[in-house]
Amino acid sequence: MVHWRKWLRILHRDIGYIATGLTVIYSISGIAVNHVQDWNPNYAITESTTMIGHIPDSMINSNNLVKYILNKVGETGKLKNTFYPDSASVKIFVEGNTITANLRSGEVLQEKIKSRTVFRETNFLHLNAPKKLWTFVADIFAAALIFLAISGLFMIKGKKGITGRGAWLTALGILIPVVFYLIYF
Repeated sequence: MVHWRKWLRILHRDIGYIATGLTVIYSISGIAVNHVQDWNPNYAITESTTMIGHIPDSMINSNNLVKYILNKVGETGKLKNTFYPDSASVKIFVEGNTITANLRSGEVLQEKIKSRTVFRETNFLHLNAPKKLWTFVADIFAAALIFLAISGLFMIKGKKGITGRGAWLTALGILIPVVFYLIYF
C-alpha cells in the first residue's frame, strides 16, 4: 500500500513545478507595485529641458507652429494631439513623448516615456488586466498556492515537521500579518 505522504510529496512537487512561472510573475510584479509611490513600474519617464530660442511672432498663431517646434527639438514621432493650456504655451503629444513649449521664452520640456520590459507585462497579468480566462488561471493559481502551503506542513515528520519546529514557524507566519494588521488597520 502506498503511503499518503508519498502522494502528498508527488503532488506538492508537481504542482510546485507548475506554479513556478506564475510565482515569479506575481513576485516581480508584487515588488514593483509595492513601490509604486517611488516609481512608475510600467514606464520609465525621462524629462529634459532645451531652449529652441525665440519663436518668431509669425509662427505663434500659425498652423505650422507645432511642426516648427517638433523640427527644432528633432522629434519625428507620430503626432497624436495638441493642446493650448494658455496663450503662452502649447502641449504637443507625440507617440512616446509629451512636449510642453513656452512660446515666450522658447523653453521646451520633453517627457519621454518608454515601456519597462518585463515589469509592464508582469503587472498586466498580476493586476488582472486581461480578465476573462486569465481570471480563471489566477484563481487556480491561488488555489494551488493554498494547497502548496497546507501540503508543505505535512512533508516532514517528527521534531522538524509540523509537530515540532514547523509548528513554531507556521505560527510565526500567521502572526506576522496579524501584527501588521493590528498596527496599520
